[in-house]
Amino acid sequence: MNRFITFLKNWMLPIGMITGALLYIVYHYVPLFAPAGPFLLHAVKKVQPLLLFLMLFLTFTRISPKDMKMHRWQWWLLMIQAGSFVALSVMIILCPWLSDTAKGIIEAAMICLICPTATAASVVTGKLGGDMAGLITYTVMINLVTAVVVPLFVPAIHPAEGVTFFSSFLKIMAKVFPMLICPCVVAWGLRYLFPGVHALIQKYSHWSFYIWGVALTLAILMTTRAIFNNDNGAGIIIGIGVASLLCCAFEFWAGKEIGAMYGERITVGQSLGQKNTVFAIWMGYTFLSPVTSVAGGLYSIWQNCFNSWQLYRRRKLDEQGVPMPHETR
Repeated sequence: MNRFITFLKNWMLPIGMITGALLYIVYHYVPLFAPAGPFLLHAVKKVQPLLLFLMLFLTFTRISPKDMKMHRWQWWLLMIQAGSFVALSVMIILCPWLSDTAKGIIEAAMICLICPTATAASVVTGKLGGDMAGLITYTVMINLVTAVVVPLFVPAIHPAEGVTFFSSFLKIMAKVFPMLICPCVVAWGLRYLFPGVHALIQKYSHWSFYIWGVALTLAILMTTRAIFNNDNGAGIIIGIGVASLLCCAFEFWAGKEIGAMYGERITVGQSLGQKNTVFAIWMGYTFLSPVTSVAGGLYSIWQNCFNSWQLYRRRKLDEQGVPMPHETR
């Protein structure tokens, strides 16, 4: 049993990704499961936010409010994410002759670039030896920036009656608040009001890793569903796949390069590179073209492949007693 648990822990990412994809493929090709489709979809959409809440709640039990500090590297990341989103938005506005395919691919890149840091990024960062508090502080910052920047440009890109800055801002905040602020309030409330309960829960904070594995499985399941149900042709899906891959590679690279200047390669790399892809999917079909929501799912595949390699490398170096090269955290 111990060997099985160790194996599961070491290979959580690839197991979750393969399981998620296989679950949907089986559902898709076995007619027996078709009648349960609406119920299963509803269940997944309800369970996903709960898992994210629990994962972030357990993470916050390990972090004190005094640990939440601003760092210079965070402002660099905000400029990269907001600046790239604004630049691509202006490109679409100034180039009305762009084809729907080209516009869809650019919008997919916009989603990948502005998308906030994943709540699960703190779990990976902790496993890699990074600064979880610094990453969570940035997660709050980029969510607030996203809530302002996206509503400013969406109405110009996709004009729609009744869509204003304030309506879009409130819609994003309603999505962000329960998943980001509430876990923090509950965890820190327990810390100061019920320290005994907090200490007890803190003993099980490592469960966030396994909760993340289940959440990842569901995320890949929904990604596979989006790909199978796409009716926009293979061309735009391939284009979005390439765009999301390039964005993923760029953001991890840029994050690690900026992080190297501050001795925080792991933390900054994960802060910029690991995205809340569930939010990205929602943002795609809520504010932009529905097909662009696929970008979030495909980005999830790329980032988790990279995270799998990082965790494997970290584990091998730990076994050899060798510190991670060029990392101070």
